[in-house]
Amino acid sequence: MTVHNDTVDNAKATGDQTQPYAELGLKDDEYARIRDILGRRPTDAELTMYSVMWSEHCSYKSSKTHLRYFGETMTEEMGEKILAGIGENAGVVDIGDGNAVTFRVESHNHPSYVEPYQGAATGVGGIVRDIMAMGARPIAVMDQLRFGPADAPDTSRVLPGVVEGIGGYGNSLGLPNIGGETVFDESYAANPLVNALCVGTLKVEDLKLAFASGTGNKVMLFGSRTGLDGIGGVSVLASESFEDGAERKLPAVQVGDPFAEKVLIECCLDLYHAGVVVGIQDLGGAGLACATSELAAAGDGGMEINLDAVPLRAENMTAAEILASESQERMCAVVAPENVEKFKEICAHWDVTCAEIGEVTDGDRLIIRHQGDIVVDAPPATIADEAPVYDRPYARPQWQDELQNFGGVDKPADAVALKQAFVDMVSSPALCSREFITNQYDRYVRGNTVQAHGANSGVLRIDEDTSRGVSVSADCSGRYTKLEPNMGARLALAEAYRNVAVTGAKPVAITNCLNFGSPENPDVMWQFKEAVHGLADGAVELGIPVSGGNVSFYNQTGDEPILPTPVVGVLGVMDDVHKAIGNTLGVNAKAGEEVLILLGETKDEFGGSIWQQVSGKGLNGLPPQVDLANEAKLAEFFVGNELLTAAHDLSEGGFGISAFEMAKGSGRNAGVGIDLDLGVVHDDAFTALFSESASRVLVATTAANQDAVLARAAELGIPAAIVGATNDTGNLTAGELVVSLEELKQAWSATLPELYGHAVGANSVVE
Repeated sequence: MTVHNDTVDNAKATGDQTQPYAELGLKDDEYARIRDILGRRPTDAELTMYSVMWSEHCSYKSSKTHLRYFGETMTEEMGEKILAGIGENAGVVDIGDGNAVTFRVESHNHPSYVEPYQGAATGVGGIVRDIMAMGARPIAVMDQLRFGPADAPDTSRVLPGVVEGIGGYGNSLGLPNIGGETVFDESYAANPLVNALCVGTLKVEDLKLAFASGTGNKVMLFGSRTGLDGIGGVSVLASESFEDGAERKLPAVQVGDPFAEKVLIECCLDLYHAGVVVGIQDLGGAGLACATSELAAAGDGGMEINLDAVPLRAENMTAAEILASESQERMCAVVAPENVEKFKEICAHWDVTCAEIGEVTDGDRLIIRHQGDIVVDAPPATIADEAPVYDRPYARPQWQDELQNFGGVDKPADAVALKQAFVDMVSSPALCSREFITNQYDRYVRGNTVQAHGANSGVLRIDEDTSRGVSVSADCSGRYTKLEPNMGARLALAEAYRNVAVTGAKPVAITNCLNFGSPENPDVMWQFKEAVHGLADGAVELGIPVSGGNVSFYNQTGDEPILPTPVVGVLGVMDDVHKAIGNTLGVNAKAGEEVLILLGETKDEFGGSIWQQVSGKGLNGLPPQVDLANEAKLAEFFVGNELLTAAHDLSEGGFGISAFEMAKGSGRNAGVGIDLDLGVVHDDAFTALFSESASRVLVATTAANQDAVLARAAELGIPAAIVGATNDTGNLTAGELVVSLEELKQAWSATLPELYGHAVGANSVVE
């Protein structure tokens, strides 16, 4: 069978030929604009390139108008340490001593609904390659997951597959999974969110960027062969809403090979070390169409590509299919002619397929040939950078005022009811143990993990000689954000920032993954704008930059959007990971000498709270209100603080949940109990236990150091009070409330295994 190309000459001669641009996601005016750019109709290959690169996922055409606010608000001082920022594959931060850290979080939502295992697995693979493309070694991954109701039949299909995909790919790569979130809500039914984060390290001088410069330099494609899997995958699936039957879009989901990616990581690092790479780009969404057009557009010339040189694993692929394929584990590099042989030698050493597929030219065109014919002849910037930018209509929803009208919550009237509320909270899908999930992930591989799942933040050693380390957390409450989008984004930032700070790290940079419904819905675009402004303004108030991010639109089924979910990641740096602060009681617990101190002020704030959800009150009211100046004070309190034995931030579930999580611990504090004085926290016992006021941390110290801890808090203007102490009863006691910590732990542990225990896969890692 011979593949017949739609050539540029043919396109010029057949200008009236009907083309399926609408099926490829292009609007009438977008197609007309492409014709204007080219001065003719596009070839099949050109139409494919423009359609995938002008998709919402690749072009950010509905979000750019608002994302510019990040750049407009960033101060010169904030940007001093950013080596690569918004618009690059990942943000890179100079952390001193010639070292840099890169991190990013990206969505793989729709593919993970269509085919949960491969959707999630290739999401991990894609974010890892983003980190590799910056010249870095990936050192850890995290995941932010959202599913429909925990007991829904479709959640039973999606969740186990997603978890096995993340574990199967990450474990095989040999990367520790150091944290994440799993959230259940009706709005994510049929539209789960799978956000994957990766962290990498590099020397400042090893930074690599995606550009093609130097006339005559060669374009090298290396990694796995190109096949038919994933054609239009991320670029198409992430740019449309799901309708019934969308789970059958299997051909658009990529297939991953983690062992090929592991070899590719080592190959890339050797190539960087040898100094043979001028520019590099990973092949993810939109595949070779993206890599070639973006490299050329960012360079100082044009590019010519010969698709006949692309190693294929399927026969009779058309030019359009080769360009749009999203086959995994591939990279594209620009290499000087004198270094090509060395480049090939290194690839051969790692048994990585490598091919010279083109070169950088002195023109201003991207010219692509297939079977001797020119099938693409276009200005690369028009493909990669000049998609239409839409200023979508936005308006505060008419229903927002009614939603913010707080309907109140039912508060237990006595100790018996209060105990039952405690059990209901810890066993709820919102707050129960995630060990069913996290035990399927290897968190200690590579030997540099200091804190992982169950900790406030993932902590890693990045320098084995100095014990320098990083702390990373990513957080969001879609419930808060729907109630008040600007404040919801600030609260996500505050929680991630606080989680990093309480480990003793200094927060230095922010990343994000903004998951929203259709941008064609004015309600959604208002939520998006408000969240962006809340996050950007919050970054300025905290004095740390947004180093990059990702936008995922069209997260809705039919007309029903998900809860607006702006996931915010924060990176912190610490000089010595041996001094990282943990969140488990026990150093002096059995002797009853560990004192609990609450930092921050507790208010009667239940809008969007977990108790509101658990008690069946739905979603209404205002979320907790946060003053980020208070978060900055808390961060200062923890840096270099060696007076503490443990610390736990307060967020969803409030003081009671944090106290339980600190006390339940593990074998090191078996039998520990805690006495709590709720009256010091708030004059209402239930509010004291479960309010979700922001800017609060529960810390533990020894009796000998309690005065020094209180004095440090007073010096910084942080409200602080002794709220309890440890004992050896094994109970949590608060006035008339007495509940066994073991009873709470059993309730907390049982929920997910009872729901999904039948689906534990072969990838489980049992500790």
